[in-house]
Amino acid sequence: MTQPPNQPPQGQAPQQGGFGAPQGPPPQQPGYGHPQAPQTPPAPHTPPPPPPAQQPQPQPGFGYPQAPGYPQAPPGYGYPGQQPGPYGQPQPGPYGGQPGYGHPQAAVPLHPHPGQPGGGRKVSAQLLVIVAAVVAIALIVGGVWYASGEDDGKKDDTASTSGGTGGGEDTSGGTGGVASGGKEKVPADPASKVLFQVPMPALKKGDSSVVVSGSWLTDKAYVKSGIAEIVGYDPDKGTKLWTIPLPGPVCTASRHVTADNKTAVLFQPAMPTKAEPSHGCSQVAVLDLDAGRRLWTKTVKDGDRPTTFDNITLSGNTVAVGGTSGGAAFDVSGKALWSPKPSDSCYDAGYGGGAKLVALRKCGSYGERQLHVQTIDPKSGKVISEYKLAQGIEYASIVSTDPLVVAADVGDSAGDGSGISDYFSIDNRTGKLRTRISAPGEQLAGRCDRVSRIENCTQMVVGNDRLYVPTEEHEGTGKYSRTNEIIAFDLATGKQTGQRADAGDGYVISPLRMDGGNLLAYKRPPYDKGGQIVSVDGGSFKVTTLLENPATEAVRDVETRMLPEYSEMQFGQGRLYMSQVYASSRRSGTQDKEYLAIAFGTS
Repeated sequence: MTQPPNQPPQGQAPQQGGFGAPQGPPPQQPGYGHPQAPQTPPAPHTPPPPPPAQQPQPQPGFGYPQAPGYPQAPPGYGYPGQQPGPYGQPQPGPYGGQPGYGHPQAAVPLHPHPGQPGGGRKVSAQLLVIVAAVVAIALIVGGVWYASGEDDGKKDDTASTSGGTGGGEDTSGGTGGVASGGKEKVPADPASKVLFQVPMPALKKGDSSVVVSGSWLTDKAYVKSGIAEIVGYDPDKGTKLWTIPLPGPVCTASRHVTADNKTAVLFQPAMPTKAEPSHGCSQVAVLDLDAGRRLWTKTVKDGDRPTTFDNITLSGNTVAVGGTSGGAAFDVSGKALWSPKPSDSCYDAGYGGGAKLVALRKCGSYGERQLHVQTIDPKSGKVISEYKLAQGIEYASIVSTDPLVVAADVGDSAGDGSGISDYFSIDNRTGKLRTRISAPGEQLAGRCDRVSRIENCTQMVVGNDRLYVPTEEHEGTGKYSRTNEIIAFDLATGKQTGQRADAGDGYVISPLRMDGGNLLAYKRPPYDKGGQIVSVDGGSFKVTTLLENPATEAVRDVETRMLPEYSEMQFGQGRLYMSQVYASSRRSGTQDKEYLAIAFGTS
């Protein structure tokens, strides 16, 4: 069979010192859910040392789009002013990071909610219950491994709730972890081949990084954001099917799509220049991923200037955008549903989409903030239910909207740059807290954008009324091997279910998405293997391999630059698509070809 264009060479023998090669094991604590007794807290994964003739390579920062040894790429077009460092490194400013582009320094703009006369989204002003004490966090006593997941029998005292009227049917009831089956088929042979690669687009002179966030998979196309464009590719051959040009670079994109494959993106109105390094993320557009067309573009006016936003999502037929200037929403037809109003005393920092629409509403000045988690009607903006986090929590993220799960860094206590110290399981109908799950950073992996992108969490999946999270890496049973597990928490009780999916020696496993009642996960490979996509049965937790990538060094070199911590992954119908969220210039001192995306498929 002929080799697709730009395919990396195959058949090379793995080299010593490749990603995941053996290394001297530092003392490590067994991971969350691991049966061995603890010794010392686990350290972040570091690539193995190269042969003696080479200099050691720097490790990648968790949460940043770069390869092992990749120079840190600054945020590019679309997030002006933000210069976050690698996850896990201390950063200046309150809450572990300097407030980025558009972030409030003291007082904040005060904005609205529709449902009120004039289109503002209605928010109840008669919430009577006040906030109680700040949560107690991780249940760790004397360094003992947190394994039980059990609470102390006390009610959560972090917040008050305000129930609303109306609301849809509660679909979050527990299923007992019994899998309902999935659509992904188990192949006769899971061995994959490289289907195609998308070369890294050329950057303008002087640019080191440009945002290219956004990728989608439909029955007709694999769709990926480029530099000021959205491109649809044949899912098998990689040939371009269509291109949607944009006047400026993408800022961020919704990961959700409508039933007829429409989605939404947020972008700048023009290309940045030296004189104008950013034009602001003010353009809201809906795309037809089947036809390859931009259906409409809208802005929200703030006086004579367009309002800029930080995040975008989609729920049903509603496109919602939010930021420090407030929130706005449109029907996919282009009709405006609500927009910010200066008379409001709070503002919608962002929304979570998908099965339901949930607003993260901020009230109070910086440092004295209170966050309201509101399930709202996606057509009218009417508040269905509300849960208040304890005052003083500045940032939170929406992990899932149905069942509703929110991650927060309570008291800035996570300490590992993940943005998560606790998960809150909330009833969509009543707004009452179902349970709270402590997430010790040294035990559990997973991270959320703690600053601006409300729905940007990775390495965690919600399904079967469970929260699936990976443990941090720890020593395996083989010599020098590293591994981890995925464990499950019951969202009704907060307790561990006892289910555990082991990655296997040398592999590190990360949850990707649900496939019916089954969990799909990616296994980062050891130095002499290719990565895998596996299906974890929701009931038995039996692991079945659906795809295994080539083990050649050249292919692994591309694959290990696109890992789930800091890239995008789409899997469906036996094909895996991995892509960057930043287009970056070539790594200094190397001749390696850079790729925006790579696709694998089984026969």
